[in-house]
Amino acid sequence: MKKIIFTLILFSLIISAAAQRKRIDTLRAKLNQNLDDTTRLQTMLDLSQSYYLANPDSNIIISQQAYKLAAKRGLLKYQGRALNDMATGYASLGDYPKGVQMLFKALRISETLHEVTNVIIAYNNLGDTYIRQGNYRKALDNLLPAYKQLREYLPGRKLVTRRDRQLESILVLNIGECYLDLGKIDSADSYLQQSFKAAQKQKFDDVLNNVDRDLGEVEIARGHKDKALKHLHNAIDLSISVDDPQMLSESYLSEAKLYHKNKQQDSALYYAQKALDVASKNKFEQDVLNAGNVLYAYYDEDRNLPLAYKYFRMATAAKDSIYSQEKVKQLLSLDFEEKQRQQEIVAAQEQYRATVRMYALIGGLVVLLLLAIVFWRNSNQRKKANQLLQNQKEEIQTTLGELKTTQNQLVQSAKMASLGELTAGIAHEIQNPLNFVNNFSEVNTEMLEELKAESKKPKAERNDQLENGLIDDLIENEKKINHHGRRADFIVKGMLEHSRNSTGERQVTNLNVLADEFLKLSYHGLKAKDKSFNSELVTNFDDKLPRLNIVQQDIGRVLINLFSNAFYAVNQKAKTSGSDYKPTVEVSTAQQNGSIMISVKDNGTGIPENIREKIMQPFFTTKPTGEGTGLGLSLSYDIVVKAHGGKINVESREGNGSEFTVTLPA
Repeated sequence: MKKIIFTLILFSLIISAAAQRKRIDTLRAKLNQNLDDTTRLQTMLDLSQSYYLANPDSNIIISQQAYKLAAKRGLLKYQGRALNDMATGYASLGDYPKGVQMLFKALRISETLHEVTNVIIAYNNLGDTYIRQGNYRKALDNLLPAYKQLREYLPGRKLVTRRDRQLESILVLNIGECYLDLGKIDSADSYLQQSFKAAQKQKFDDVLNNVDRDLGEVEIARGHKDKALKHLHNAIDLSISVDDPQMLSESYLSEAKLYHKNKQQDSALYYAQKALDVASKNKFEQDVLNAGNVLYAYYDEDRNLPLAYKYFRMATAAKDSIYSQEKVKQLLSLDFEEKQRQQEIVAAQEQYRATVRMYALIGGLVVLLLLAIVFWRNSNQRKKANQLLQNQKEEIQTTLGELKTTQNQLVQSAKMASLGELTAGIAHEIQNPLNFVNNFSEVNTEMLEELKAESKKPKAERNDQLENGLIDDLIENEKKINHHGRRADFIVKGMLEHSRNSTGERQVTNLNVLADEFLKLSYHGLKAKDKSFNSELVTNFDDKLPRLNIVQQDIGRVLINLFSNAFYAVNQKAKTSGSDYKPTVEVSTAQQNGSIMISVKDNGTGIPENIREKIMQPFFTTKPTGEGTGLGLSLSYDIVVKAHGGKINVESREGNGSEFTVTLPA
């Protein structure tokens, strides 16, 4: 791997990018409360780990603050965790000397506390660091013994946790990548397949994106283009899903190498540039160096000297930043100091054993026996206490993991439910343009046959006026076919856009068109499920509404949620009202005070006042069990308020309908 997986071992819960941002907001708010030192330290470390993938600078700052607080209170365990987090940030930014320095300190603390798992983690992370430096033999010197120690340690544990399995999967992944970089493809494939099966079984998405990328490199080496592309695309999708820009950059670069190997230079340049853009944006110097070298080589082959020189300078600057003479000296010094420390530990152990033997002879068997009893009693009590705490911690982590998994499944269910409603409506909505296309095509066929017959007549008998009229009609019909074909294409593209996971990229969008299309699709989706349902659709769109720069898929999901709720409300009221009741859903847009407003109004059942403040809360729903997850308005609130800086307001009277207004900054 070209990245360090420190925090992923300590923070094994897999959450989406949106949930990650929500978690960060929650942790930051918690730090403003009056907390005891232990809770504050735990919260700070959780926050630093949440920043790991997307914001290594913040990761370093928060973990430094946690280290100072832990050192002030004399809490060694938290000092070790904070040092590990700091190493994560420094390594991501390409500052290997500081990363190694933090790891050696964390290793010494773990050894002092006899924390076997954390010692193995430290050696794994050192191996990761040496992989990034290209020193694969030294990486294996750390990884292989660590893997052997873990295999010997796990069978003796009463409960093998998800965290243990993730550590094992990552160690195997790192070993596989070392063999991959050493050119031992079969050995690499064996280890990577082992890691892939374990990560897939346990649903470690954060490990799968790394394994997929490495398996893609294996298939590149074997010349299997299609298999390589499948793995690389999976790696890209998962990296976006878990908000891992570093692995995203590396996956883009691997895809560039694949296209370059297959003589597709334009695609190779495109993906190499994307890799460089992501790495530069996030200040990943090692990945800037790798992408810069690749672009330099590609442009140099094409004899494009100005661009080749540009990327050569960029790569050289990144290399100087990472591998400056001073940093190389620091790394050598750290390696030397660590070897000296190990020798001193061995010497100290020998001296301690000699001293114990001397005092044993002087003190006699009685003193030795008393000391042995005291040591045994204290050690036994400490082990029991530690085991009790460890069991409690593992139970809490397991329960929390199950809750997070359930939450993610519910979020996905809510998205798929809205997608299902759109799918039902697409058949009706697309039928109209298809009917037009079919009808005009049939008319054109008849006119062409008539034109063909006219053209076969002798010139004296041909009717030029008739021929010209037929040609004009054909041209006009073709325009109509094209118009309705484009309309069908727009509907299908809208459907595909909604079904994709949001990339977070903003697009200039006509909100009137977006709202109109999703209104019709939502309506026909509900009508497909309930043939008896009917509602009047009223639209009041501002023709002068400016186009807005938004994440189109996300705002589309907001509209789907609001339309679905409105149709549900009028449908429920129609079941209990008389024949005079006319279900109506009205959608309007307007521009006011520098903002764009989208209003969704219905004359349905309305919202009781006592629950009005709860409707935006996650998992709160008034629908019967099985008909709603309680996530629609919660997700809509996050998209509008947190992602787009807008507002959602609701006005309602029980029994008289509701009006939701989405306000977006222009």
